[in-house]
Amino acid sequence: MKHIFLLVVAAALVLSACAPAATSTPTQPPMPTATPVPPTATPAPKTIVDIAVADGRFSTLVTAVQAAGLVETLSGEGPFTVFAPTDDAFAKLPKETLENLLKPENKDQLVKVLTYHVVPGKVMASDVVKLSEAQTAAGEPIAIKVEGNKVFVNDAQVILTDIEASNGVIHVIDTVILPPSMKAEAKKDIVDIAAADGRFTTLVAAVQAAGLVDTLKGEGPFTVFAPTDEAFAKLPEGTLETLLKPENKQQLTNILLYHVLPGKVMASEVKDGLIADTALGTSVFFKVDMGKAYINEAQIIITDIEASNGVIHVIDTVILPKDIVDAAVFNKFNTLVAAVQAAGLVDTLKSEGPFTVFAPTDEAFAKLPAGTLDNLLKPANKKQLTDILLYHVVSGRVLAEDVVKLQRADTALGKPVTIKVQDGKVYINDAQVILTDIKTTNGVIHVIDTVLLPPR
Repeated sequence: MKHIFLLVVAAALVLSACAPAATSTPTQPPMPTATPVPPTATPAPKTIVDIAVADGRFSTLVTAVQAAGLVETLSGEGPFTVFAPTDDAFAKLPKETLENLLKPENKDQLVKVLTYHVVPGKVMASDVVKLSEAQTAAGEPIAIKVEGNKVFVNDAQVILTDIEASNGVIHVIDTVILPPSMKAEAKKDIVDIAAADGRFTTLVAAVQAAGLVDTLKGEGPFTVFAPTDEAFAKLPEGTLETLLKPENKQQLTNILLYHVLPGKVMASEVKDGLIADTALGTSVFFKVDMGKAYINEAQIIITDIEASNGVIHVIDTVILPKDIVDAAVFNKFNTLVAAVQAAGLVDTLKSEGPFTVFAPTDEAFAKLPAGTLDNLLKPANKKQLTDILLYHVVSGRVLAEDVVKLQRADTALGKPVTIKVQDGKVYINDAQVILTDIKTTNGVIHVIDTVLLPPR
């Protein structure tokens, strides 16, 4: 049997060797085997509370939500739409108000305030702008309005929209909004708010010493730029003590009135370059730079604290009334100030007056022929320079409404300037008046675009 098997194998080998070669069929290379990648863990979606806690702008809101026992509610399924006030928004509230709301005995009141910022459902910004009001979780409606490209919820501006959470959406607002039922309670006047707040003890003492309590508790409305205690502390040593003496009551009164504007001026109305008249009758100057607003040298650090008779804006520096020279220096009439110094007229233009000054800008001086200004500033030409400057000064306080009624005015040099109104523009000789009624403690400044030269 073994021999038969060997013969069969041998025959098979012979046949295989004699057979024609088989044509090879191309085959696909084997597919590489993928290396298994471990699945990436997907972070759990954040709730409204998670987002507020993680964000650095809502620490006061988070504290309030915790104090009100609303963490679990606002971490729930929802969905909710939350109009979230920033820390700066809470800072606008009188210090006493926030402290009282956070007390355990006032928990119900705090819950009402916070739920007034919540609308059931998920309302995106594109839907908010189509509404005129929305019902809140507090059971009282909020008003919604669009002005220009700004959206307001009651009096709060919406400054950031559509922060989506797993259980709703957050829109950021710049002011804490209060339910109408709470606002219906007697609102405090400007003096009451300042007295109740811990940041204005020096201001309150000054208002009392100046006898202005009844004035600032009056009907108004007033806009008060309120210096903090730290702002008063910046004054030179001894200044405050001197101002609080009875014999200096008028000076103190003037300084305080310089911090007050007649009418109610909200922060949204303050623009760069705005000049406004104070209750003292002199001008303050506003600037907006790098997102910060200033009144004169003071930064406005908190805005829109509303009172029953006006509004308070908080500032970090006491502002002092300016005379003509001070106003020219502050408003960067650099060449004019240099000329006034070279002519020895500083003390004159800082005196009681009153004066009306037609003030050329730096650009106006630059129009003079080359070398003219340099020659005028030389000590040898002081008399000529003085004459030119005095030709820009009129005795008395002549406001714009009076200037346009005149055809000429006598200057401090003793030579008149001509005045004309043409196509709605006012000219002094050949110089156009480009800005009017900068009111100072000793007169008024009108700005002109060309230096006036006295007739020979």
